[in-house]
Amino acid sequence: MRILVVRLRQIGDVVFTTPAVTALRRHFPDANLTYLVEPAAAPVLAGNGCIDELIVAPRRRGMAGVRAEYALIRQLRQRRFDVVLDFHGGPRASLLTWLSAAPSRIGYDVIGRSWMYTRVVARPRTLRGRHSVENQWDLLTALGLGPADREAFPVTMPLATEAVREVDTRLAAAGVGADHRLVVMHVSAGNPFRRWPIPSFAAVAARLADLDDRHRIVVTSGPSERAAAAAVIDGARARLPEPRAGHVLACGEFSLPELRALVERAALYIGGDSGPMHVAATSRVPMVSLYGPTLPVRSAPWRPATWPAEAVEVPALPCRPCNQRVCAPGDFRCLTRITPDDVVQAARRALAPAITGDRGSDA
Repeated sequence: MRILVVRLRQIGDVVFTTPAVTALRRHFPDANLTYLVEPAAAPVLAGNGCIDELIVAPRRRGMAGVRAEYALIRQLRQRRFDVVLDFHGGPRASLLTWLSAAPSRIGYDVIGRSWMYTRVVARPRTLRGRHSVENQWDLLTALGLGPADREAFPVTMPLATEAVREVDTRLAAAGVGADHRLVVMHVSAGNPFRRWPIPSFAAVAARLADLDDRHRIVVTSGPSERAAAAAVIDGARARLPEPRAGHVLACGEFSLPELRALVERAALYIGGDSGPMHVAATSRVPMVSLYGPTLPVRSAPWRPATWPAEAVEVPALPCRPCNQRVCAPGDFRCLTRITPDDVVQAARRALAPAITGDRGSDA
């Protein structure tokens, strides 16, 4: 059997498909399993032992884009897939699924595109109090697989050897040693509706640096938000006396594989609901996740419950969750009402097992 999985983009959403990929491999051990993805999220899947082939499909403009798309379609048809699962459901993904000509094409009940599938799985139009991994797993029920299980099928992202070496080199250059406890703080998000204020991040970084002399705080961000990371570092250092101001580190940008390797070294990860948060969830690192317009029930780290994870949110707001297009109250209260003290207390709880040695070699 030849199976194609389609999920083109959004780092977090691609991470959310990895439990399904593992389940497909276990259920169909002799199948040839191919994954189709766009470049930005491809590093999540690189080196995944459950995948036989990774097809990376760039988006190009003009005639070069048209030629590339035709070449991609020919490639998919030549593979003669038996089953295609479209976890994406967008216009490009559904069209490529249909043009693959696979006899079994499984996708969601999407208005205007359901006809492209041979088997359609219901997907409500409204937000549900249900994890996104479970929503994607619904497609597997058409193949006879049982319910999603975070214990048996956590999210995954393999470590890249080169990324591990690069991170080790950069941390050593920053003075991080074996006795230090690394706190990774990711301060950017995919849109302003998920971005916690810079002064709040700076306050937390300073307090955690002051909490334990072994703490080293590494502030990371997306490529477009270098200024935000720099502002957090400067703000945290300004709150600290020497030499502890030097415990908040500027280590430059990290690629997605490098971020995964950095988190593997960490004692704690702090960040908003974003792709990097879900990359962090593929490790055993204790996590503190900040939720504004989104809900933990939908996007909390999908991994065993024994791996520490704290959710920080403002409960009982009638405007949560929202579609992240317009802030109805106008003040982003779902984020601005989360205080630095809320996050520091959550960090202390997440770090507690490591302090007592319960994490063993992961501490």
